[in-house]
Amino acid sequence: MKTRTWIAYLILMSMIAGLWVSCPQATPAVQADDSPRATRQGAWLDAVVITEQASPQAAVAQLQADELDLYAYSSTDSSLFQKVLEDPTLEHTVAHGSYNELTFNPSGPTFDDGRLNPFSVPAIREAMNRLIDRDYIAQVIYGGLARPRWVPVHTTSSDYTRYQATIAALNAEYAYDLATAQADIAAEMMTLGATLVNGKWNYNGAPVTVIALIRLEDERLQIGDYVADQLEAVGFTVERQYKTSAEASPCWLHTDPAEGCFHFYTGGWVSTQISRDEGSNFGYFYTPLGLPFPLWQAYTPSPAFMTAAEDLWNKDFATLTERDDLFELALDLAIEDSARIFLLDAAGFTPRRAGTTVVSDLAGSVYGAEMWPYAARFDGVDGGTMRVALPSILNEPWNPIAGTNWVYDTMPLRATQDYAFIRDPNDGLVWPQRAASADVVVVDGTPVGKTHDWVNLSFAPQIDVPPDAWVDWDATAQQFVAAADAYPGGLTAGVKSTVYYPADLFTTVTWHDGSPLDLADFVMRMILTFDRAKPESAIYDESTVPNFNAFMAAFKGWKIVSEEPLVIEYYTDGYQLDAELNVRNVPAAFPIYNQGPGAWHNLAAAIRAEAADELAFSADKAEAFGLEWMDFIAGPSLPILEGWMDLSATEGYIPYAPTLGAYIDPAEAAVRWANLQTWYATQDHFWLGTGPFFLSSADRDAGTLTLVHNPAFPDEAGRWDAFAADPAPELTINYDSGAPGSYLNVTGSGFPPGGTAFIVVNDQPLSELPVDGSGEIAFTLATTEADEGTYHLRVTVNPSGGLAFELDAAEEEHPLEGGLPVVEVPSGLVPYTVYLPVMLRSAP
Repeated sequence: MKTRTWIAYLILMSMIAGLWVSCPQATPAVQADDSPRATRQGAWLDAVVITEQASPQAAVAQLQADELDLYAYSSTDSSLFQKVLEDPTLEHTVAHGSYNELTFNPSGPTFDDGRLNPFSVPAIREAMNRLIDRDYIAQVIYGGLARPRWVPVHTTSSDYTRYQATIAALNAEYAYDLATAQADIAAEMMTLGATLVNGKWNYNGAPVTVIALIRLEDERLQIGDYVADQLEAVGFTVERQYKTSAEASPCWLHTDPAEGCFHFYTGGWVSTQISRDEGSNFGYFYTPLGLPFPLWQAYTPSPAFMTAAEDLWNKDFATLTERDDLFELALDLAIEDSARIFLLDAAGFTPRRAGTTVVSDLAGSVYGAEMWPYAARFDGVDGGTMRVALPSILNEPWNPIAGTNWVYDTMPLRATQDYAFIRDPNDGLVWPQRAASADVVVVDGTPVGKTHDWVNLSFAPQIDVPPDAWVDWDATAQQFVAAADAYPGGLTAGVKSTVYYPADLFTTVTWHDGSPLDLADFVMRMILTFDRAKPESAIYDESTVPNFNAFMAAFKGWKIVSEEPLVIEYYTDGYQLDAELNVRNVPAAFPIYNQGPGAWHNLAAAIRAEAADELAFSADKAEAFGLEWMDFIAGPSLPILEGWMDLSATEGYIPYAPTLGAYIDPAEAAVRWANLQTWYATQDHFWLGTGPFFLSSADRDAGTLTLVHNPAFPDEAGRWDAFAADPAPELTINYDSGAPGSYLNVTGSGFPPGGTAFIVVNDQPLSELPVDGSGEIAFTLATTEADEGTYHLRVTVNPSGGLAFELDAAEEEHPLEGGLPVVEVPSGLVPYTVYLPVMLRSAP
């Protein structure tokens, strides 16, 4: 969400917790100028071996014993962080993307077996906001290294600042109030027919028992126990079930909520990238738009909330003022719905051994950084095997269409894929990777801007969709529908994005099995955007329909303008506020699906398996039809996929032949199937990508996974090394000692964008200015009301994620040198105060 270092936020948390003590300096930021000098293709590393380690304490001990090189997890254990700081053999990065919430089961009012589900009632879920003391969780359970949160908007995001007045009002309205919560819950429970017997709620003669699904790997253990205590205090009987992620997942994610295997779950999420727009969070967390899992499909938001969420999801607004209205309405409706209630935003550190370099996303840490596999290395070394541990791996099946969504799985998965545009870990924008450049045209007045020169942004009074653009898919004929046929009167769009690719794209990029990337892979991506949501399709999946309908509400067409070099146009009414992200979000800009990369041939075998009712891409369909959830890397899916691969090779099969037959000739199909057969025979899995590493092995029983360097990757190593450097915030204070009243001119960069900078004199705020989207501040402050004397400028942080500058009286004078001091804010979770002397004079 955010040039963002999150250090400022961590300082505030430490201050709140009373941790302002003398601490060692944090490890200096890793610089990117110590790269190996050898010429090498692709990744620096020869291999990455990933193992499972649930305990951060044990992981740090393994790092100290030289048994691990990187623990790719953001810990919020302040005492453990102190240990990392004090050990010269260890380094770390800091990120602030993790957050926690309570996920409620909305089914009811009774489950299939007749048990009452209080959380089927929105008013009871709404009352839970007042039942929970978020300050207690943040300060006691997290030791101050977290910030209370009530809404589905990250507290350090630009949207949190933009709508701060509305959010602050909601925070106050739903602040901890046990008596009010208890009264509201009681009123609704009596309406449901429950009775209070000796202080305990009963229904049909039995206690109302709430099943608490409590994750035990981290602070959610304490959070779950606290919530359970609160529920017991207002009359519920609570059954506490302590589970790991893998143990809890089948219940809350993949079981029909009507079965009632849980009432609430201690949810934890990680923003794996810096979000520049939180508007889609309403659709993701409260509506069936979010994920194709049974829980999401059971959500029934009010019509008004669904409309607002869908409009924000699709950017269906013409101006920022319209967006403001939608956003503020959605904030109110979200807390009334409270299918989940947000608790806090936490911060954490990722430890590693000294002498290693990684890219860390300022929100998503190392495991959320798209660039991590491109730049991870041992300093000054060409090659080597990096030993990485994650709290959990291989939790769910890998398949590109609707496989695992766990962050611990997506980290290694990302190493196997490449991108048209790759995410900047510092600001959330993107850079061209396999693409070369892009044009974005939007209708006049649309609130879109740009930052980078590789994208051209222009405006037009009207954007016409070409008659030959593909606007829909006929699943029966297996052919695209042209705009001229679907809209004979013409069609317009709000945005036209054009992606240009290098001329050598199809001669330099290959799939891991050796098959050259080609246009058919892109067209297959376009087909599968539609086909699974069409009832006429052999692989129809009902769970895809809500998301597809939302997509179609904005989608206006694709057009392949040129095949060599490849040029693709995309038309839509939905838009991103940044031109760069409009092209990043073009479906089929590269053959990457919701959960990973896919070539037309390995996907074809999988499609035939689903069409034969032997496997299912999605967990929802697998559950509904009693099928195996498709897994490309292990388990009972493999022999089924092998059978369809072999049959396809024998037949020279081309999927969706009425369309793809124009892009795949029989000779190419034969080579592709032969390549896949060889790949499966040697690697024993069907996972194909074009990324800097390929999947070599995955053992769920042992909890290990190995990635191996892809020597055919077209880029030289080091392309993204510069992003391994942690940009340190800088603050410059300039004052003219001879000026009447004494003026401070303050400029700074590298601060969390979207926050607010404060100047405070003697605890009284004198100025409040926004930190802009690039993380920069600039303002002038007259200190005419300050007492004469010498003061220190104390750098702290304010609740919105920006920095605060407090002027404190100093006992001794420390003169400035040159009148232009610079403060470099150190990286790390360590609490600190930076003092800078400033001479102030009273106004004449």
